Amino acid sequence: MREVRSSKPDHRINIQVAPHLGAEVDEVALRRLAAEVLSQEEVAKQTELSLIITDDGTVRELNRRFRGVDAPTDVLSFGTGTIIEERFVSAPEGPPYLGDVVISYQRALAQAEELGHAVGRELKLLVVHGILHLLGYDHQEEAAAQEMRERESKMTNDE
Repeated sequence: MREVRSSKPDHRINIQVAPHLGAEVDEVALRRLAAEVLSQEEVAKQTELSLIITDDGTVRELNRRFRGVDAPTDVLSFGTGTIIEERFVSAPEGPPYLGDVVISYQRALAQAEELGHAVGRELKLLVVHGILHLLGYDHQEEAAAQEMRERESKMTNDE
């Protein structure tokens, strides 16, 4: 995977894109959007976040291994304190680490076609959705789901 670091000094946003998807993904736009979400949500400066754009097979394996669901999904969020982080050591003097957002490009493409919009727009929606999960938003209850949808709409300008 190719990795691109954010040049924006407020937050550290790492983007990894599977090599075979590189030409399909606008990393600059996703990085800008992620930085904007973190700013709007008043996340502490220098907080680090990783966005990973990959394929169905990788997402399916992560979903199976960490959630017990043997199926691909559109987006997974692994925040601090989740099972995936327990396997890594963090430097105490390092910047705070928010977590990882892992997106299946194939799911994004299929959903974009189904909803009649560009895959770039779908990727943006999934980035916002994944980051909001890392920040504690959820959609299990209807009121929480509505709040999450409103935040997503605001942050993606409901293009």
